[in-house]
Amino acid sequence: MPGLPRTLIAVNCFIAFLCSLAPADEPLTLHWAKNYLTISGDQIPGEEIKIHYLEAYCRAGSTDADWVKHTRMHHETKLIEATEDGTKIRLQCHVEDGLVVDHTITSTADSVIFQITATNPTDKRSEAHWAQPCIRLADFTGADQKTYLQKSFVFLDGKLERLPTRNWATKARYVPGQVWAPKGVNRNDVNPRPLSDLVPSNGLIGCFSKDDSKIFATAFEPYQELFQGVIVCLHSDFRLGGLKPGETKHVKGKIYIVPNDVPALLKRYENDFPEHVESQRE
Repeated sequence: MPGLPRTLIAVNCFIAFLCSLAPADEPLTLHWAKNYLTISGDQIPGEEIKIHYLEAYCRAGSTDADWVKHTRMHHETKLIEATEDGTKIRLQCHVEDGLVVDHTITSTADSVIFQITATNPTDKRSEAHWAQPCIRLADFTGADQKTYLQKSFVFLDGKLERLPTRNWATKARYVPGQVWAPKGVNRNDVNPRPLSDLVPSNGLIGCFSKDDSKIFATAFEPYQELFQGVIVCLHSDFRLGGLKPGETKHVKGKIYIVPNDVPALLKRYENDFPEHVESQRE
């Protein structure tokens, strides 16, 4: 049967074509309960990432202020919707001064997308200036509080720099930790932890997985600060800037869980956050 090899080749090519159309991974699964957002999937080193979502809404004038008495604003978060397939969650936060913040969170196979709308329905200005999603990364990095620093990074002078960065700050109202404030953010309005004198060259903060096969990274726009925390966590804390009566503001954010290819990550990030690229050119 002289035609059989050619037929087998054609079948194999067709199967390969079909495989190329199929997604490599299922979408990441999202679950929210008791103020924690859990991202899970076989493609995640450690299988899941937990986020204290949200840890706090914060007032301005926070860099050298008492966290409990001044900075942290009380809030309550409610689950509005969770799809059966685990790819979409909607939350609503009510902040103590009346601010209402709606969060739509969706997933793909290698990312989580945040769409945030803050509205002030009151007749007084909201004091909510920035907010903290606290992302826990012990399982992803396979490291503890002391060793995960060397797995973590920010971008300085256009290059990835692992922590602890040069000029590591050590003094603040509360220690340890490290804060990087971008251009245009008042340095009196950030986390009361050691504040670096270095300005990040983009809004990404992230880390490498235990086996260095994957990168976790996150960014928000607008963002108030990048922060290496006091547990095995990293933050890109988003900015609200206070809202006038009746005012509405929008924030976008993204988490990337991708192969260890920094140029590819940067290309995606620059497409997703062109505002950050433009701000560095100003």
